[in-house]
Amino acid sequence: MSKNLTKVEFTNLDKILYPESGITKAKVIEYYIKMAPKMLDLMATRPIVLTRYPNGIDKEGFYEKDAPVGTPAWVETFKTYSETAKRDISYIVCNDVDTLMWLANLTALEIHVPLSRTDSYQSPDLILFDMDPEPPANIDSVVDVAMLLKERLDAIGLRSYVKTSGKKGLHVVLPIVKGHTFRQTRDFVHKMGRDLAKESKIIVSEASRSKAPGTVFVDYAQNSHGKTMVCAYSLRITPQATVSTPLEWKAVKKGLKPEEFNIFSVPRIEESPWKRLLEDQQKLEAK
Repeated sequence: MSKNLTKVEFTNLDKILYPESGITKAKVIEYYIKMAPKMLDLMATRPIVLTRYPNGIDKEGFYEKDAPVGTPAWVETFKTYSETAKRDISYIVCNDVDTLMWLANLTALEIHVPLSRTDSYQSPDLILFDMDPEPPANIDSVVDVAMLLKERLDAIGLRSYVKTSGKKGLHVVLPIVKGHTFRQTRDFVHKMGRDLAKESKIIVSEASRSKAPGTVFVDYAQNSHGKTMVCAYSLRITPQATVSTPLEWKAVKKGLKPEEFNIFSVPRIEESPWKRLLEDQQKLEAK
């Protein structure tokens, strides 16, 4: 990682960021360089939110929306008013490998993206079904729900894409044409969750029941303006440095082990299951 090959000034490369696995900042930067060809299109023109752990994941970290003080002039930003914060926020936009390396050097271990782009920030181009199990339900339970969801979506002519969350659940994503509102996409996911709940008693679609033991929650509220999902191929804050990893649907079956998708294994995966996701824009209306 020669300084002659990048605009980034690297610091503290030997710092251990994942103590249990012995993973250094240098390894994190190397990982994001390797994954840039698969990540950048999925991040491009999206105002990102970071989870940073400057002293490693066993120390306190923080969630960051605003571009930090000292952000280089060459890093692209997107300024917009936040109703929650009641002020303008300058989000980082990562459209190139230099910015991705700079983020890694900031110890931005997790990178989160919104479901819309800067050119139509109020209109989503992605729909997210965020599914997490509540013990004793587990990943096998989520697999059952994901496959039931896929059948439902297939039946109405909508093509879906799946990834591990990098923790205990799965994310199913639909790319859609621009022009919908977040209210429309949120209502779509909520209705789908309610319909699925009628078919399986382990599925819950209401936040009030999201912690019910032995259930899988289909979180429709993530489809709201300002909400984000962890970017495909982003690292997660886990001892094993797991990765939110796109999968082929044929790989989504009982026995799936999300912890096996990590900083060491994912760069060796040749397949790109989400390669055409952004080109596959669909109308939300049932066919």
